[in-house]
Amino acid sequence: MNLNRRTLLASGATAATLATLGLPVRAQEGPLKVGFIYVGPIGDGGWTFQHDQARLAVEEHFGDAVETVYQESVPEGADAERAITQMILGGAKLIFTTSFGFMDATVNVATKFPDVKFEHATGYKRSDNVATYDARFYEGRAVMGTIAGRMTKTNKIGYIGSFPIPENIQGINSAFLHAKKVNPDVEMVVIWAYTWFDPAKEADAAKAMIEQGVDVILQHTDSTAPQAAAQEAGNVFTFGQASDMAAFKPTPRISSIIDNWAPYYINRVQAVLDGSWQSQAFWGGIGEGEVQIGEITEAVPAEVKAEAEALRDRIASKEYHPFTGPINKQDGTPWLAEGQVATDEELAGLNFYVEGLSGDIPS
Repeated sequence: MNLNRRTLLASGATAATLATLGLPVRAQEGPLKVGFIYVGPIGDGGWTFQHDQARLAVEEHFGDAVETVYQESVPEGADAERAITQMILGGAKLIFTTSFGFMDATVNVATKFPDVKFEHATGYKRSDNVATYDARFYEGRAVMGTIAGRMTKTNKIGYIGSFPIPENIQGINSAFLHAKKVNPDVEMVVIWAYTWFDPAKEADAAKAMIEQGVDVILQHTDSTAPQAAAQEAGNVFTFGQASDMAAFKPTPRISSIIDNWAPYYINRVQAVLDGSWQSQAFWGGIGEGEVQIGEITEAVPAEVKAEAEALRDRIASKEYHPFTGPINKQDGTPWLAEGQVATDEELAGLNFYVEGLSGDIPS
């Protein structure tokens, strides 16, 4: 992930300045133009696909009052600044940047266009015209981890991570903790792909895990390549990531985490239309309908399905939090005492594995 940022336009540039420079600036007229910046292709079958489904839901909901535009497969870094800026020059007044690595690019462009509203997915930097939104993916990972712990026959489950950021570390820890609760003998193999979407790398990671005896694979990458690798190997179970990945059920895909962004997008577009939009930090989970658990297929025994659904419902009702102590850090030092729940601030900066996980988190 390229975290080096370069400024595209001179600091403080405004639409008037751009017009003086002879650059085309379209005044807002007619429908509200809403832009979406995607890190992957809309056909990835996972993360970007699901964001684009939400964009289409915005169009359907608002009709002629809104026009949407998008750019897919935008690299994180200076290219993102250029893509965002071009959307603004084309008239966009609200822009959703849908990947963690777009954070600095979003903030940089936002300082130059204070009259444009920005929504950044999974980040933490905000300003008067930059809001952030996220989903509590770790809640869904708890449910998937429970199923994984019950379904493995080798007692080895795998997790394909994209980048070693808190969002991924939360998921790894949550899945492992809940697999361990139902199967004390379980081990987890973690492989970092260092990409959000690269089918070849994701397939290689899945195959490497399978060669090590892993028979249940979770992923925080966006393609269906791990599903295909598991299908080819046989006797390996997987979970859909971000979207249902239903083409691979009933096996190897036995359930999924589905990101439902549509309600949030519709709500925030409405806020711009009625003038009530304000910067905020939103973090929704199962209870808010932002994280959904896909169908648990008949490959999963009925009692395991019931156990997983009961956990889902306890999380949704706020009766249970996936990070409830006692939990130790990887080195055995205490993190959460008996009954203590991790705060959002702790989770947002999570940078360690829990006890029982092997290996180091790359810096």
